Amino acid sequence: MRTALVWITGAALVIAAGVVTVVTPDPDAQVDAFLVHGAVHETIGSRNLTVRVEDVRFADRITVSEDDDWTAEGNWLVVDLSAAATRTEVDATMRLIKLIVDGRDFIASERPSTSLVGADLRVGLETRGMVAFELPADLAAETAELRLSLPYSTPHLDDVIVVPLDLGRAPREGVIDIVEPTTPEVP
Repeated sequence: MRTALVWITGAALVIAAGVVTVVTPDPDAQVDAFLVHGAVHETIGSRNLTVRVEDVRFADRITVSEDDDWTAEGNWLVVDLSAAATRTEVDATMRLIKLIVDGRDFIASERPSTSLVGADLRVGLETRGMVAFELPADLAAETAELRLSLPYSTPHLDDVIVVPLDLGRAPREGVIDIVEPTTPEVP
């Protein structure tokens, strides 16, 4: 009887250790971002940011009208969006604007000087602007995921807004002018 009790106790301890191992998150999960999912044409709010993706289109060339000399050819995905800070304007700049396509990460280009990348945001006032991603010419994915966050380019234990994009339905234009971000004036 005593030997059976020892075996049963040992087996229970091994099972308990297995359960603890299975339910304990891996080290990356303990500091990962909290994903807040939304959709195109929907206002999505996180702890410190609200975003609304308005339009998604491809371009063979992007330009900046304010700089007559700047142009870039390639396979560009241009996203029109609006964003606002929710709590404070301290460090309220668009830092993380990333596109995930087929498991590959693409960061929004800082090359167009009028991009929303690095733009200062205001609390409660939407800043409208554009971001552009230079993608490989042979990219054939039908879907992608847009991820946005502030104030850190690598958020840990913070919200990241995630918007799925239907690349298969995105129209292609020859040239898109990346315009300066706009924020309404305070009355």
